[in-house]
Amino acid sequence: MRPVVAAIYQPRMSQPPENHQHESFLRLYAEHEAALHLFVRSMLPSRVEASEVLQDVIVVLWQKFDSAEDFKKWAFGVARLEVLKFLQSRARDRHVFDDALVNRLADMAVHQQPQHFTEREALDHCLQKLPQAQRDMVLTAYTKGIRMDDLAAQRGQTPMSLYKVLHRIRQALQECVRRTLAQEENA
Repeated sequence: MRPVVAAIYQPRMSQPPENHQHESFLRLYAEHEAALHLFVRSMLPSRVEASEVLQDVIVVLWQKFDSAEDFKKWAFGVARLEVLKFLQSRARDRHVFDDALVNRLADMAVHQQPQHFTEREALDHCLQKLPQAQRDMVLTAYTKGIRMDDLAAQRGQTPMSLYKVLHRIRQALQECVRRTLAQEENA
């Protein structure tokens, strides 16, 4: 075996602390990424601004990461401060939320987050129960950049008939989600 290849296959006895910290951060960030994105998005009026601020949040989180103690709470605190900093930099724009509103939105987002994820899990469960053709149609119809008239033409339907089919599927999903949440609540 060549020396380089042999070195690749040799087991590591221990990871340097720096690599362990990096791995720990990545695991925690991956676990809370969706919630953090939703939290930042709840405080900003546009997706573009939310993405911009989230990049800054990630940089700050990595630079200041020290331990795994309540990562989510700490990350949300950093995100709130970064959003406020972002909005202060745009304070001259009359379309920017004031600090009090941003803090209120952040508090509401933290409070509603568990419900949001429960509903999302129920929706995912209900989507999986749909026949494959219906599931594909719904997922395609709600993909960013898809135009309904183009999708209808691809399927050989009029846009109105596609809207009606999607409406019936949405109603079935809504009912399924309602039943699923009721069952979880009673369990």
